[in-house]
Amino acid sequence: MSESMWIGILILSPFVGFLLNGAYFKNKNVKLAGLTNLPIAEREISHSFFSWLEVGQLRLNVEFLVDQISGIMILIITGVGLLIHIFSVGYMSHEKAPSRYFAYLNLFVFSMLILVLGENLALLFVGWEGVGLCSYLLIGFWFTDKEKASAGMKAFITNRIGDAGLLVGLF
Repeated sequence: MSESMWIGILILSPFVGFLLNGAYFKNKNVKLAGLTNLPIAEREISHSFFSWLEVGQLRLNVEFLVDQISGIMILIITGVGLLIHIFSVGYMSHEKAPSRYFAYLNLFVFSMLILVLGENLALLFVGWEGVGLCSYLLIGFWFTDKEKASAGMKAFITNRIGDAGLLVGLF
């Protein structure tokens, strides 16, 4: 993408948000802000995107839930993620391929959001595994350095131990 395209996206993104909030959501019963101001029974936003797995009576949906606690976690994940991205621009400026690092970092934020917002335990596990994978990838980013590759492998093994504990808890 060219630099002019990025400037266009930067400028147009808030405008698209303005149009959506001003025109589309104006007459909709969308609970986007102020969960604490709503009655207790309405302090959740939940959406099922599609059915992921159906086996007999078991039906797993790709469904996400935003409530007061997950709303706080969203702010923490995206806020800290933004600060890490901003810091990383300078930190990674000397690298030959910083795009790989930023791809891993974005996948990490995505996985954290799935972990926090997943409506069922299967999605929680998917988010957990994504966070573990990204930890390994980010810690071992400089895999040509033996010490850093070893640290990535230690993180990978530690996450597998955590996986075992999580699976015991899930079952």
